[in-house]
Formats: sequence, structure tokens, C-alpha cells
Amino acid sequence: MMIETKGIIKSFASLQVLKGIDLSIKEKEIVAIVGPSGAGKTTLLQIMGTLDRPDSGKLLYMGLGSSDLSEKNRTNMFQQDRSFRIEPFELSEKARAAFRNKHIGFVFQFHQLLPEFTALENVMIPALIAHRNYGEAEKKAMELLVFLRLKDRIKHKPSELSGGEKQRVAVARALINNPSVILADEPSGSLDSKNKDELHSLFFDLRNEMGQTFVIVTHDEHLAKLADRIIFMKDGLITL
Repeated sequence: MMIETKGIIKSFASLQVLKGIDLSIKEKEIVAIVGPSGAGKTTLLQIMGTLDRPDSGKLLYMGLGSSDLSEKNRTNMFQQDRSFRIEPFELSEKARAAFRNKHIGFVFQFHQLLPEFTALENVMIPALIAHRNYGEAEKKAMELLVFLRLKDRIKHKPSELSGGEKQRVAVARALINNPSVILADEPSGSLDSKNKDELHSLFFDLRNEMGQTFVIVTHDEHLAKLADRIIFMKDGLITL
């Protein structure tokens, strides 16, 4: 399995948003999480992305038990090897951020690009945070933007890009560190029909070309039906 959650519970004040989520996601699987607003989908995705901590339960990534490893050794392992299994919330905040930067890519509904930077610079940011060589990061960002049919938009800032182009830049940014997993929260929610179809096709092309696992929260029935598996949530529980 690529990702497992075990008994994930999360509350905000007196409201229990997740009520014990057990979920397994396979390597290279494309999974759609669907359900009504307020079902807990985005909260679950944020916990899977280590952006938020559960009140209880476990989040496990990849394939080797980590309970007997020191944090230093676990950190070295996830910097060098993708074959282990680890519980990210056992790590310090700094080590968890490094894990997230290397292994998880994020695509949001409204792209979250920095307006003062060009498309190329936006894509490079996660690689520079990971302390990769500037020239290497620039080369990789260029390759991704060309792959995503944005060769002529590399020097443009977000205000000069269409909605579909902005989202493709966001996808390139998510891919820059060659993550194991892409987590997408309503990635096509702000796009028109043509750009939705292109983005949906892109996810499957990327899975086939680069081997990523995708977990996608969506209200888009068409996208959900394309996925390898649909997970239904309601009232903080998986219902099917």
C-alpha cells in the first residue's frame, strides 16, 4: 500500500469532523473521494498531506515499519529511499515538512500561485525549498512546463495566464520534486468544461508516464467515474 489511515478522528471544537477513517490506497492508484459538503473530505485530505494533525489514529506511508528507527535514521531514509514505511506524525515538525516537500505534491482548486513570480519561478519553489541546485531546479521546471504544453508561457505571471494554464502550472509545481503522491482538492472546480477534460486526462497521463498515486477530492461526477476507485464519505465516515 502507498497510504494507510487507521482510525483517524478529528474534531474542531465540539464538532467531530472525522469519526474513525480506515483507508488503504495502492501505489499508482487514482482514487476519487466524493460526498456532500461537510462530509470531511478536505479535512481527510489535509491530514493525509500532513498539513493537519488528527486527534487520534495513524497515518502510514509506503512500505517499511519505522517504529524501531530513530528520527535521524527515518529522515535519512525518506531522503534517499522510497521503499520504506513511515508514520509522518512521529517526526518533528521540521522533518515532517521535509517529508511532505519530497513525497507529496498538492493541487488546489484555486491553484495558489504566487502572483509576483513567473510560471517557471512558481514551479521551482518546492525544489528550492528542498535545497536543490538552482540550475537543476530550473531545468526540471522547464521540462515539466514543456511537457504540460506551457513552453510559451514560462515567463508569464499568473495574471497573464488562463484558468487552465494556471492549473497546469500548479500541477507542474506539484511534480517538481517527483513526489510519490499527488493530493488534489477540487482541482477542476474553477475550470470550464474544456479545461476540466484536459486536466482530468492529464492526471491519467501523469500516472502512466511518471507513476504517481493520486487522491482527488471532487464534486465532479465525470472525474470521479474515471478514477480507479471511488470512496464515498458522509458525516465524517466512509460509507462505501
